[in-house]
Amino acid sequence: MHIPDGYLGPVTCVAGYAAMIPIWAIASSKAKKTLHAKQVPIMAIGAAFSFVIMMFNVPIPGGTTGHAVGGVLLAVLCGPWAACLAVSVALALQALLFGDGGLTAFGANCFNMAFVMPFAGYFIYRAISLKSKSESFRRVVAAGIGAYLGLVIASACAGVEFGLQPLLHHTASGQALYCPYTMRIAVPAMVGGHALVFGWVELLVTALVVKFLQKQEPALLQSDAEASQ
Repeated sequence: MHIPDGYLGPVTCVAGYAAMIPIWAIASSKAKKTLHAKQVPIMAIGAAFSFVIMMFNVPIPGGTTGHAVGGVLLAVLCGPWAACLAVSVALALQALLFGDGGLTAFGANCFNMAFVMPFAGYFIYRAISLKSKSESFRRVVAAGIGAYLGLVIASACAGVEFGLQPLLHHTASGQALYCPYTMRIAVPAMVGGHALVFGWVELLVTALVVKFLQKQEPALLQSDAEASQ
């Protein structure tokens, strides 16, 4: 899902940064107010986990890759604002150190994977789990479904961003200047790969970690952090 340099035009790149700068500012403020001391190391470990799991990239049609992210798991444990910061840090390190995702597309990548995914998945998790106890199996199911749908929704956003490029930037003869794939190609390619393969990886990893924490550290799944969002 990492968008490389050269695939998004300047309008989309600027829009990505314009959207994320206030989001990062709000996330920093929210995280300072809501994160408990026990969650700070979890956030750091989660950022490292997200960094590692996103390195397992599989090329898919459309000039990008498919992979799991771990953003919803972080949102479940630390809240969506903290997850936004953690995934953004992981994406920044990947772009700067490994060239995984472009610097011009960094804002758009963060919008998809550090904002849309954690928040969409988190609110789906909250809606399904409702007021269930932290040790309830319903929490495991809710986290898995939230992770799956969060990743698929984020991939759809990336597909739309790709599909807009031929409409926004083209020559007089109609040749695309950036991503050449239209909505009819980009959106199904992105959503299909993540819905059929990578979303299930995301679901499995998230559900298994939540199930493990229910037995080992159930306090991390208690709703005090959730209620403060």
